[in-house]
Amino acid sequence: MDFLSRRVGSAQRKLKGKHHVSGWVLPKQRTSFAPEGTWTNADLDVTPPERQLWTSVSIVGYWLSGITWMIGASILVIGLTWREAVWTILVGSIVMAFAIAFNGAPGAYLRVPFPVWIRASFGYHGSKFPIICRMVTALFWHAIQTYTGSTAMTVMLTAIWPSYANIPNHLPADAGTTSQGLLSHFLFWSIQLPFLFIHPHRLKWFFVFKAIVATTAAVGTTIAVCVMAGGSGDIWNQEPTVSGWTRSWLIISTLTAQTSSWSTVGANISDFTRYVKKPKSIYYQTIVFPVICFLIAFLGIVSASASKILYGEYVWDPLVLTGKWTSPGGRAAAFYCALAWMVAQIGVNVAANVISASNDLSSLFPKYLNIRRAAIICTITGGWVMVPWKIITSAASLLNFMGSLAVFLAPIVGISISDFWIVKKGRVQVSELYNPHGRYAYRAGWNWRAIAAMLVGIGPVMPGLAANVNSSLDIGGAKYVGDLVWYYGFFSASLVYIGLSMRWPAQETLLPSDTLVIDGIEEVENLGTELSWKKDEES
Repeated sequence: MDFLSRRVGSAQRKLKGKHHVSGWVLPKQRTSFAPEGTWTNADLDVTPPERQLWTSVSIVGYWLSGITWMIGASILVIGLTWREAVWTILVGSIVMAFAIAFNGAPGAYLRVPFPVWIRASFGYHGSKFPIICRMVTALFWHAIQTYTGSTAMTVMLTAIWPSYANIPNHLPADAGTTSQGLLSHFLFWSIQLPFLFIHPHRLKWFFVFKAIVATTAAVGTTIAVCVMAGGSGDIWNQEPTVSGWTRSWLIISTLTAQTSSWSTVGANISDFTRYVKKPKSIYYQTIVFPVICFLIAFLGIVSASASKILYGEYVWDPLVLTGKWTSPGGRAAAFYCALAWMVAQIGVNVAANVISASNDLSSLFPKYLNIRRAAIICTITGGWVMVPWKIITSAASLLNFMGSLAVFLAPIVGISISDFWIVKKGRVQVSELYNPHGRYAYRAGWNWRAIAAMLVGIGPVMPGLAANVNSSLDIGGAKYVGDLVWYYGFFSASLVYIGLSMRWPAQETLLPSDTLVIDGIEEVENLGTELSWKKDEES
């Protein structure tokens, strides 16, 4: 009791000091490179060697989740066939695999997170724009993954107690969810909450566990539904229900949706590659990522095809599919599959969404927010304020939403890759990334070249974003540019940024090619693209 009384008294004293804004000010933390007078926190600091624990196996586990399953299966619902589904998944995942690998290089070689690295491209203050863009999209993904996890919770509880499905609904029809759904959402959100406080470098074995259960559940679901249906359905003989230009542009928009669905992790991949043991391991993603996307999505396509024989319609959501299994054995299988999807959603949600958004938020307000405080704000915002059950309502809305995400992120990824590999050639002075008045301050903290490239990348596709928000809006021919949102944004922003940087180079940010040691980063190959950590013995 004495211990409990002391804890309560300590909490009361801490809360008493929070009545004023000054009470929320964090104590300054000592970091490696931030100059005196600059507020930062240890979570944004250079990753120390003892936290560089991720291996290639960790990366494989990281990429396994349920969203690729749903994309592949949902393509059948909108009128295309398995041929178009396979083609768009392969092309989209291969393109994004290279973007992810090359955009993960700053994290792997410089050992800094996205909010710090991107200062080299946009400027110390200009970086706040891409940080906010990424934070907002990460919050959207947090909302989606939390909603998916809550539906998995519903299937799990119904498999144990079938009466859970009969909980009476007391919410209006336009609420977008039911009383049961809201309860499941709260339960999943509560289970997920403790994981938000685990640092990413400690999660590598969790990702391996996630890979095992997610893979076995995906394969098991496909086998089960095909056995019950007596085959894989009419998928192999299916003909498209659309034709002509409608079909062509539907394929293009689907390709964009597939590529765009990974835009958030494509932008924030440095938040996780900073923890890899060997920087070169990030390039395995160019092979592993498309293979995983294809296999999981193909299982989803086959399952959706077989589901039409059983239920008279394509069931593109694996949780809806397993939720239809009501026999004793079927309920046991449904429980395991739902558990696997829930684990997958927790893994992706915590690492790819909440941690990234928390890094962003703490970098914007380092005086008041550390990564733990920011995580609480992010999970409340994404899990509740954004009303996630209204974001995902149908296959078409899911594809439209994923396409919309690329409006801002594709140009950011293009500028980041172009800056690291082509403009700066991998030579970056890490200490100056933490200095608001240093090498990467550009003009008043803004790199106008990156801002101009962003405007070119997002301007023509903004009408498409508006149309996705309001489907009744007529934007004319601009809708065709919107169907190319990721590819247009990525390539246009990259080319404009490279062109402006070559024509009007920011000389103060370019390091000479003979630079060998820069604040603890040693260049071990002539091209400056293979960097390893070593304390500068001369300092």
